[in-house]
Amino acid sequence: MDAYQNTSRQRFQQIVTWVSIVAFFGSTAYGAIGAINQAVKPTNNTVVSPESQLQAQAQGYDVVLQREPNNQAALEGLALTQLQMNNPNAAIASLEKLVQLHPDRQDYQNVLAQVKQQVNQK
Repeated sequence: MDAYQNTSRQRFQQIVTWVSIVAFFGSTAYGAIGAINQAVKPTNNTVVSPESQLQAQAQGYDVVLQREPNNQAALEGLALTQLQMNNPNAAIASLEKLVQLHPDRQDYQNVLAQVKQQVNQK
């Protein structure tokens, strides 16, 4: 009877082992197939033009400046965005306000002078 229990126990262990192995490989295969399907699916990335991105940035800075007209970071960002959008006249207005608010900042004065010089050359 003891031999029968050992045989019975061994068979049970083998069954549990095989079920575990099948479950492990099945779940691994399921995950791998899901990852492969995800990689194969074409993504629907919308392509946004750089101009529209710059316009969106400028609008964001404008919103901030409506609430906080003297916000230094928003004025800097707006001036930079306006220059990137090839709108130096609008950038001059932002830079002049920065120079007015921060007369000690030589870099603002230098950039303002450069932009004014470029506008006058055109």
